[in-house]
Amino acid sequence: MVFEELKIRHVSIRPAHILAPMAGITDTVFRRFIKQLGGCGLIMTEFVSSEGMLRHNLKSQRYLYYTEEERPITAQIFGADPDHLAEAARMIEDLGFDLIDLNLGCPAKKVVKCGGSGLLRDLPLLQQIFRKIRAAVTIPFTVKIRSGWSDEEIVAAPVARMAEDCGVEAIAVHPRTRMQGYSGRARWDIIAEVKANVRIPVIGNGDVMTPPDAEALHDQTGCDAVMIGRAAPTNPWIFRQMMEYFRSGTYSEPAEADRYELIRSYYAMLVQENMPGAIGKMKQFASWFTHGVRNGAELRRQVQSAQSAREVLDRVDEFFTNILSFPCPAPTA
Repeated sequence: MVFEELKIRHVSIRPAHILAPMAGITDTVFRRFIKQLGGCGLIMTEFVSSEGMLRHNLKSQRYLYYTEEERPITAQIFGADPDHLAEAARMIEDLGFDLIDLNLGCPAKKVVKCGGSGLLRDLPLLQQIFRKIRAAVTIPFTVKIRSGWSDEEIVAAPVARMAEDCGVEAIAVHPRTRMQGYSGRARWDIIAEVKANVRIPVIGNGDVMTPPDAEALHDQTGCDAVMIGRAAPTNPWIFRQMMEYFRSGTYSEPAEADRYELIRSYYAMLVQENMPGAIGKMKQFASWFTHGVRNGAELRRQVQSAQSAREVLDRVDEFFTNILSFPCPAPTA
């Protein structure tokens, strides 16, 4: 089966479907939610600043909270100081994470100034960082990269070779440049080039929105696993759908009742966990989770105008009670 299993040393990722780290999205509630839906073999934290960790920043501590049901789980860090990153890596190992990942892909200006994809322009410094982190921890060490800074500075293959030489055990490739951000098409040929240049596992990422996309990614690149980012908030079932598709050649689309259960369950988890800013999360996710719902614009309006988490839950219940009471009209000839 395509993407059936990936092993990174002793860590088994089965199926080889990975939830990408996404700022403001992949907190512990969303990660557990994805796990419960099924089909996701590995989840990752939001990226955490090594400098914030060393200052014992409360936000960093919150980002690194996880539960046993989330395993296997990776903590992703960013920074540019080799010694500070090494110390942060030791702290992550002490917290019991299964793996540690270095962010070399974030294109945000405030991150690029102190790490992220900005490090792809300083390979000597990056080599120091790889070696320092590798020497600091015994757990598997992976990295996530972009293809380079710009079309004139494509460095994915040489960075991958250097990472392998320094003891990095897997590499995820998002084949857009920092200058592209999230625009344009992901160049899967760069993933194939990386795969041809290293022996460590290569994880493909970028423009996978459906199970057939994941199959095409595998066929065109030979990558060992698929990482899903922006598709997950709009279609949290995608991991389960990929598993269905690779086993049977087909996959099911969620019905409106499934979407109701999805929204209700996620919102209830936010309330139950007493997550900071729960109502803000509800409003943030409303635009994604209502994708494909009849009259979804009205539901989004109701969620956005609610004043409390309890009011959001009541409005969601009322909306879907009405929607599910009236089946879709038959198409006219």
